[in-house]
Amino acid sequence: MNSSAQQFIHDTARDGSSIVHKDARVDLLSKRMQMYNESLANKIQMVNGYRLMILNTTDRTKAMQVRSAILQQLPDQKIYMTFLSPYIKIKIGNFIDKTEAEKVQKKIIDLKIVSENIYILNEKVEQKPLEKTALPNQE
Repeated sequence: MNSSAQQFIHDTARDGSSIVHKDARVDLLSKRMQMYNESLANKIQMVNGYRLMILNTTDRTKAMQVRSAILQQLPDQKIYMTFLSPYIKIKIGNFIDKTEAEKVQKKIIDLKIVSENIYILNEKVEQKPLEKTALPNQE
């Protein structure tokens, strides 16, 4: 009983070099693996960082007012609003560097969005992938 995984064809060109015959499915598989790896590289990752605890209250109306003010005054900051009975907590930001968190903390104090203390918390935060550097095509 004989079996083979692939057909072996060996051709030699006139100049003595070899000619390789390959299955087109190998190129397709390679392209799919490249797309998969690129999609993994573009996913948001969780890393150690900082968030600002803006509010911890039982007053839903106040929480919604603060959330609205943050959306208007700081639209570039991501808001995290959680409810754990009976408390509503509002946190903002995905800061990798503590000085970034301190700058935004000062800005919120200056804008007088909340009258309570604003705390910097150590948390896992979202980190967007780094921008790709333009590399010349190697085709």
